[in-house]
Amino acid sequence: MLTSVASIIVTIVVLASIIGCGFILWNQSRIKLPKGKVETTGHAWDGLEEYNNPLPKWWMYLFWITVIFALAYVFLYPALGNNKGMLDWSSTGQWQKEINKADEQYGPLFAKYAQTPVQDLAQDPQAIEVGKRLYLTYCYQCHGSDARGAKGFPNLTDGDWLYGGQPETILQTITQGRNGMMPPHAHLGEESIKDLANYVRSLSGLANDSLRAAKGKELFASSGCAGCHGPDGKGNQAIGAPNLTDNVWLYGSSEKTIAETITNGRQNMMPAFGDRLNEGKLKLLSAYVYSLSQKPAAK
Repeated sequence: MLTSVASIIVTIVVLASIIGCGFILWNQSRIKLPKGKVETTGHAWDGLEEYNNPLPKWWMYLFWITVIFALAYVFLYPALGNNKGMLDWSSTGQWQKEINKADEQYGPLFAKYAQTPVQDLAQDPQAIEVGKRLYLTYCYQCHGSDARGAKGFPNLTDGDWLYGGQPETILQTITQGRNGMMPPHAHLGEESIKDLANYVRSLSGLANDSLRAAKGKELFASSGCAGCHGPDGKGNQAIGAPNLTDNVWLYGSSEKTIAETITNGRQNMMPAFGDRLNEGKLKLLSAYVYSLSQKPAAK
């Protein structure tokens, strides 16, 4: 939506441009060249001269049609600032009409799925196929077409879940979204952060400096890490704190990457789809995601 001043300026510029084109056409159509020998424009190239002939009438008529069409368009459609036009058309309104038409056509189908538990839908091949299509429309951009994720985006085909992999939990995640945040701990200092990074690596059996890991273990308990990840480092699904004892890493497991995470923190946001998809679609999508972790991940 433009401001009132900007709307007036746009209206003036558009109308002045169209009327200006019309004036030029009218002015040029009044010029009558004398009969007989046609004058030249004075331009010559290698013996060839440019004659000062008027435009063909049919060509001039096409320009007039363009001007008339432009005037009709700006009065029928929203082309003059904030003026909605006589037809009151908008791209949003057109989109809503198409959505309403689709809901009317497919509504009964999705209504049936809305009454079915997610776990039951995960056993229905037809429902899974529809859920897959929904996934490829709304989710693959972040989690990949194979759902195995990428750096910063969880793998949906394994059994590791930040907030829980139960059907209803997945439905809640897709519907309401998630906003995960790992607070920065730069105040601990570079050496202490290295100690923590080595301790975190030791929890999952990765190579580490044992002396630094021993110091890091004390820091883990005293610096607040255990408050989220638990004293044993196995995480807390209630707040989305990851398990640090397995081999699943959202950003990477190198000492440098872990130190970077501790220093700067991390913030991840899973968008909510509850305001974009109806209940049937949400359940179908949840069923498909749930089914992915109920079979061995593709190798």
